[in-house]
Amino acid sequence: MSFGTVVSCMDGRIHLPVINFLQERFGVDHIDKITEAGPVGIISEHPGGSQVKSIFRLIDISINSHASSSIAIVAHHDCAGNPIPDSDQKLQLQACLGIFAERYPGYQIIGLWLDEKLDIHEYSALE
Repeated sequence: MSFGTVVSCMDGRIHLPVINFLQERFGVDHIDKITEAGPVGIISEHPGGSQVKSIFRLIDISINSHASSSIAIVAHHDCAGNPIPDSDQKLQLQACLGIFAERYPGYQIIGLWLDEKLDIHEYSALE
């Protein structure tokens, strides 16, 4: 069995599209899902906060217990947990990619943006 990890919003609309995309994208059997309301806002605005420490603890469990080598961070249109313009959320997503890349060097890290149609757009830490 192989695993990937995703940090995503708790919004139920995005779970299945994200899991299906990541299983194919990462070539894994399972995705460990860590959810929070508006995680890109929390992580980018409070990188040393207790919620972020909890998210990192869960990522570490996925890495250490399931040998996950791929991590995705997800943001989406019409986020109730982070009700800001899409353009600002995309900037937060980019900031999160940098934070994750620094914390998890050597791991494959991508960002996903789901638009109003739930179409998935991939971002990398280099964009």
